[in-house]
Amino acid sequence: MSFNLEFEFNSKEAKQWSKLGPRAMYGQFMLKMAEECESLMVLSADLGRSSGLDRFKAKYPDKYLSVGISEQNLIGIASGLAREGHKVFISSFAPFLSMRSSEQIRMNLGYMELPVNIVALGSGVSMAFLGNSHFGLEDLAVMRTIPNINISSPADCGELGKVLNDYCYNSRGPSYIRLTGAPGSPIVYENDYKYKFGIPYEINKGKNILILATGSIVGQAKIALEKLQEFGVNPSLYNIHTLRNKCEYILNLIKKYKIIVTVEEHSIIGGLASIVSEVIAQNNCRAKLFPIALPNSFGPTGEYRYLLDHHGLTGDKIFTAIKKIL
Repeated sequence: MSFNLEFEFNSKEAKQWSKLGPRAMYGQFMLKMAEECESLMVLSADLGRSSGLDRFKAKYPDKYLSVGISEQNLIGIASGLAREGHKVFISSFAPFLSMRSSEQIRMNLGYMELPVNIVALGSGVSMAFLGNSHFGLEDLAVMRTIPNINISSPADCGELGKVLNDYCYNSRGPSYIRLTGAPGSPIVYENDYKYKFGIPYEINKGKNILILATGSIVGQAKIALEKLQEFGVNPSLYNIHTLRNKCEYILNLIKKYKIIVTVEEHSIIGGLASIVSEVIAQNNCRAKLFPIALPNSFGPTGEYRYLLDHHGLTGDKIFTAIKKIL
């Protein structure tokens, strides 16, 4: 893998990265990026190990800061470094960043537009046994209300590398990068592909039904797609990796379909389903929307696979839900 030019990977790397998971690979990507980006600064709120940054802080101690368990202060320090010309990436668990430090994000990043890249660890229910205090259930809803914040949710570790590379070497402004999934999550891109910021990636061109998915749940949606095709149904499937941008691309997609299914590891309020429903309502579209998402409630604690199954977000459960819609 290489950074600075377009980020590329091969099938062997994609399989290795999937085994390590997004948090570990975030640290690996930062380690590689530091070789080529002199202005890089990486900050953590006492979660260096959880962010996969152990090797990074050992090799590049001058490029790494841990501010302790103080996410509000983390945003302030990161904003100052960004204002001085550094390329800044920060990490902590999703609810702590999106909610505890939301005022600082609103003023320093949204209002002042300082280009800090927030990497939200363990969004959705991927923190498993750590429970609801660590689950990122409503972080998209919070971030979407703040102007000028780009939001990305990569489908797998290969796409995570492309998203990080894009934010590092392009002037995108402040960003929120939502990491879902765990080690062993399904691979969406087994081979390299052309990533374009803000443009949904077409995984399957079908008809009649449109499935829009985001984050690591795209992998589960691909499993459901294969089962639907065996069942005799061939829907279109798109990966919505960018969630905060102009919505023309979503409008252009949903105009062509009568049935829209959204799939996401986020509360049914404020995430992808809300984005699509807003587009439908504002443009008088005739499409019917069927959201598959986390409920607007606190749920159980347990192993990640169990939680996905409990909330109907495995490939099998998604397939069953879409069959019922039909």
